[in-house]
Amino acid sequence: MTHTIGILGGGQLGLMLLQASIDWNLRVHILDPDAEAPCRHLCAQFTTGSLTDYDTVYQFGQSVDVLTIEIERVNVEALEALEREGKRVFPQPSVIRIIQDKRLQKQFYRANNLPTADFILTDNRADVAMIEIDRPDFFPAFHKLGRDGYDGRGVQRISSVADVGKAFDAPGILEKAVDFTKELAVIVARNERGEVETFPTVEMVFHPELNLVEYLFAPAEISVETDRQAQAIARRTADAFGIVGLLAVELFLDKQGNVLINEVAPRPHNSGHHTIRANVTSQFEQHWRAILNYPLGNTSAYKPAAMVNLLGEDEHTGPAVYEGLENLLAMPGVFPFLYGKAITKPFRKMGHVTVMDGSLHALREKVSDVKAAIRVIS
Repeated sequence: MTHTIGILGGGQLGLMLLQASIDWNLRVHILDPDAEAPCRHLCAQFTTGSLTDYDTVYQFGQSVDVLTIEIERVNVEALEALEREGKRVFPQPSVIRIIQDKRLQKQFYRANNLPTADFILTDNRADVAMIEIDRPDFFPAFHKLGRDGYDGRGVQRISSVADVGKAFDAPGILEKAVDFTKELAVIVARNERGEVETFPTVEMVFHPELNLVEYLFAPAEISVETDRQAQAIARRTADAFGIVGLLAVELFLDKQGNVLINEVAPRPHNSGHHTIRANVTSQFEQHWRAILNYPLGNTSAYKPAAMVNLLGEDEHTGPAVYEGLENLLAMPGVFPFLYGKAITKPFRKMGHVTVMDGSLHALREKVSDVKAAIRVIS
């Protein structure tokens, strides 16, 4: 295989895509604004430049056979121009355009009869205040920026009129809070032939303050019926988009047993990192299979697994030190992955740890041991 593939973004997702590309001798070029990005020394060609600048993205795309992304915040107009000229761009720019804007994304679910929480479009903070008057039953709710929110940024809980000042004074959505019991995710892959494969449903546990995944368990501890719902919704969502590549579908399981879409990401995702060791085919290999139109791989799990995000410690900024790494390496069934970020910052994603065992009960104990064993400090 001699494909030259370009990735917009050179962070940890790009790094793990590179690791999966080596077995197939794929030639990978990377564009990233950070000259010290994790992918800088491992790809065939590294270019420093803006992912949102039209000319930079367009010129970068000219040098590759296939273009893909590891982050949604990219210049879609440039990708559309490349696609019109015959360049293979996956996921398709039309999909990225919708997902970039939560307002468009939520309207897409509604138009395609995909289950999601009730929402109201807002243009500014004053709109949120008016909803408090006109629809007091709508609260508590979450106000989300339409564009550029990421890893918990761009989301504010609005519990009552006293919180309206926290709303964003920019276009967004007000989403009715879901009274949920679990947060789930399903990663689904789809190639150009329309073949679809899903990974087992996972259960995510979010950091109570940072609104990002702290750890997850795979498979999710849910009923057969709930799993069937989650898997079916993921497939329907991928088909509705017509996506080529990976789609991570984040879901709520509410207290009535309904499964609702929270949001989606058109790329490899934090909820699938454990698949590198725990599944026959990793999400990263599956992404290559999908965008190169190869047969999709077997997604079966070898055994139950967990994934723990390694976040930079609070009040630590500077050269990264992984304190306690040797402790992890001594644990059976524990596999750390470090992202090659030279500088740690408070709560920055610096790596993850995959944990495997024969039972979910044993996994939960191991996750506690892992969290206690290692810190990322400066």
